[in-house]
Amino acid sequence: MNPKLPYLREKTSRLTTSPGVYIMKNKSGEIIYIGKAKNLHNRVSSYFRENPDHTPKVAAMVSNVNDYDFIVTDSEFEALLLECSLIKQHKPKYNILLKDDKGYHYIRISDEEYPRITEEKNTHAPGTYIGPYTSGFITGEAVSEANRVFMLPTCKKKFPQEFGKSRPCLNYHIKNCMGVCRGRISAEDYRETVKKAVEYIKSGSAGSIERMESEMLEAADNLDFEKAAMLRDRINAVKRAAEKQKIINTGVRSADVIGIAEYCGGIYISVLMYREFRLYDKAVTSIEKSGFGEDITGDFMLRFYYGREDIPSEIIVESVPQDSELLTMMLEKQSGHRVKIIQPQKGRLAELLRVAKNNSAEYAAIKNSRTGKEIIALEELGRTLGLDKPPEYIEAYDISNLSSESMVAGMVVFMNGRPLKKAYKRFTVKEQEYQNDYGSMQEVVRRRLLHIGTDTEDEYFNRAPDLILLDGGKGHVSAVTPVVRELGLDIPVFGMVKDDKHRTRAIAAGGREIAINNLKSAFMLVTRIQDEVHRFSVSFMHSQHRKKTYKSELTNVRGIGEKKAAKIMIQFKTMENLKSATPEELAKAAGVGAETGEELWEVIRNL
Repeated sequence: MNPKLPYLREKTSRLTTSPGVYIMKNKSGEIIYIGKAKNLHNRVSSYFRENPDHTPKVAAMVSNVNDYDFIVTDSEFEALLLECSLIKQHKPKYNILLKDDKGYHYIRISDEEYPRITEEKNTHAPGTYIGPYTSGFITGEAVSEANRVFMLPTCKKKFPQEFGKSRPCLNYHIKNCMGVCRGRISAEDYRETVKKAVEYIKSGSAGSIERMESEMLEAADNLDFEKAAMLRDRINAVKRAAEKQKIINTGVRSADVIGIAEYCGGIYISVLMYREFRLYDKAVTSIEKSGFGEDITGDFMLRFYYGREDIPSEIIVESVPQDSELLTMMLEKQSGHRVKIIQPQKGRLAELLRVAKNNSAEYAAIKNSRTGKEIIALEELGRTLGLDKPPEYIEAYDISNLSSESMVAGMVVFMNGRPLKKAYKRFTVKEQEYQNDYGSMQEVVRRRLLHIGTDTEDEYFNRAPDLILLDGGKGHVSAVTPVVRELGLDIPVFGMVKDDKHRTRAIAAGGREIAINNLKSAFMLVTRIQDEVHRFSVSFMHSQHRKKTYKSELTNVRGIGEKKAAKIMIQFKTMENLKSATPEELAKAAGVGAETGEELWEVIRNL
């Protein structure tokens, strides 16, 4: 039995449910198995469960796993492409042991005068092979795309033996085949087309498009418009196919994409390394924030690249380092070629940066028993509000009342992106005689903050929040901010603004509003906080109002005044307890006789 199983199970319990690739490693850090998954958590968990039903080969692999890494992708299709690429690069031991030749797939270029590109399950037939691929789906897609884009024949006719013996098939008429069967295409031209199709399969779309565009312009200059039109259609087909290859074919030849996530005092960094238009490797690291200065990106790049030889031509970052010119000089001196540091705002590079950042967030989630979405939400919120760090401990307040009756407030706490219900607090507004939301909010926040740093046994009331959110707009923020300053506290205060349909719309910051509906993760978090604090305060208000209603009904009984009614409510607390009380228990609680107790019991039974 693998002694690392308890650790592996614990790590996997926090693994994301997103699609991706998992990479198993032995004690030496050597990659021994690479797999794909539609749901990383479910798939990886199946290896380390308590009562496994593994085949002997899988059991042998699991017994040698010391740790594993993972790369999150946007779709299962991308995970499949990435798995094939990584297996081809690393050739892990157990990818061979767990799958025999029947489980692998290859792309074959036949050894004929007019070669065909086909999908094969072995390498027995003569020809040139590309692979192996672990997925028949990926292999079939690659072959189908290459044949369709370059209009190669997929029929069973033999060339040149069957030239002109039959009419071209439907594929020719719908422009999926160049019509080799007509006998009008030379073997030399045909082989050149096949060569381009093979280059397309190996290196992706970017290089293919560049070469074909050059040929198309040359053909147009030579007045060979038929060839130019054919190349134009082929270029468009390649561009359409390229949309399916985001992870493998990135559109960048040589680049590192640095994604950074900050959480709980730690910095989590993922570097996705692309070489020859494909994802080549991934590096992840975590360092305490105290180990960095203000320029996190610059500090990390200096440490990561100093002394390295494999430096790409482009480094894609979320924020440009402060000393980017000096850093670029160092990188160019080490590598011997030009290096660009790029901060993308949109497009393909921005999408690659988002993927890298998601990987960093998921890495942080594994380390902190959270989800990647929660970490991204807190980071987005902190950055949007201009905070020094993501807010780990958030308190939110809402006032609720019925006119000037039952004026109450609710306080909810979100810690590391999740509700901390044992820290929730309810307040009865005491100082406001009439409905006054601003005055009520000032009173409640002041009463709560006065407990910070005291000897109270309540550890949560003793703690200062990283952020205060008020269910209200600029007026609420203007009312509460002076209270916080008056108490000598440095706690940021913002409001949660709703639209006409009572849905979260923006964040109020003093005299202005900050739009957050374009920040999906932060928006969802603030919406959840606002809905929760509203629910909590309204439920308290209703419970208080019901108590007052019950209390007023009790005073209708002869001999029961406000004080005796209050004694009864304090004794039994809930309506359920009140209705289950006997006449004797009611009489004792109110300090009255048996006859009055019977009257009380009758009134309560009909409430």
